Amino acid sequence: MTDHAKTISRCKRLIPPLSPDLHKGQAGRVGVVGGSKDYSGAPYFSSMTTLRMGADLAHVICEPAAGNIIKTYSPDLIVHTDLNEKLSEKEIEDVFKGILPRLHTLVIGPGLGRSDHMQLAARIALRLARENKLYVVIDADGLFLVQNDPAVVKGYDRAVLTPNVVEFGRLAESCNLDPKSMPESELASALSKALGGPTIVQKGREDRITNGREQLISSQTGSSRRCGGQGDVLSGAVGTFLAWGKNYEEREAKDEQNPIRPDEITLLAAYGASTLTRTASRMTFAEHKRAMQTGEMLGYVGRAFEEVFGTDSVSDQGISASEGMVDKLVGAIKGGL
Repeated sequence: MTDHAKTISRCKRLIPPLSPDLHKGQAGRVGVVGGSKDYSGAPYFSSMTTLRMGADLAHVICEPAAGNIIKTYSPDLIVHTDLNEKLSEKEIEDVFKGILPRLHTLVIGPGLGRSDHMQLAARIALRLARENKLYVVIDADGLFLVQNDPAVVKGYDRAVLTPNVVEFGRLAESCNLDPKSMPESELASALSKALGGPTIVQKGREDRITNGREQLISSQTGSSRRCGGQGDVLSGAVGTFLAWGKNYEEREAKDEQNPIRPDEITLLAAYGASTLTRTASRMTFAEHKRAMQTGEMLGYVGRAFEEVFGTDSVSDQGISASEGMVDKLVGAIKGGL
């Protein structure tokens, strides 16, 4: 069984301090690859979640038809309407080469669609992310890409896949796994091993999180209202924690006791994000009941963050914490950039 309090305590160590000494971008820069002519809400939910959690910058890389709509949702998002269907493969690659160096992590899939053009864009984004050792989250139609070609993610242990029950079944089939041949509790681990190490978040009544060696179970109470888009909130939350994890990894936390291992970051990111998403969903349902929609859930992300990770996680450390500790943390983050 997962020791919830202990795991959340370790998740908190990834969260950067709130301090006036940090500069824009140092607390997380997340990119979302998604948004097509049919889908504009999903990338908005994912990217806006990152900002509601406290990431500094959120980029959406999408088709023009989606981007022009997403820009009207919020001026806080940086929307790149560059994925024109007329672009060549080389031109798509150039788009991502211009954006990826500005990011800590990448979320691939929300609102992506299944057109050849957008699937190619996702493939290129994932390849370049791997080459640059970026953490990635793969969700929704990004999983359609993996389903059709598992090699795109095989062996990449900095990837987190977040399939629902249908998507999980398709991924298992593509990896020649027979769900009937093993206990349900072992399926996610088997899928991770078949793919060579990505972390799997098997979404359900409980979220089963595993890298094939270790497993965490996220079972906090959520909402019985299963309106579409909550998985996009989860993908943005995982992406944010991975961005913080990348900063933690780069500063190496040499002075910490029992530091977080590199192979633990994806597990903790997924667990923290799952707990946060479930809590925000529960809060939203308590207020809106059957009328609950995912757009309303965004307004509860901040409150859920405070409930899960404590008031110290949302306090201005430049004012409320000891000066020496803040200087230490800020210096560590700056040193990792």
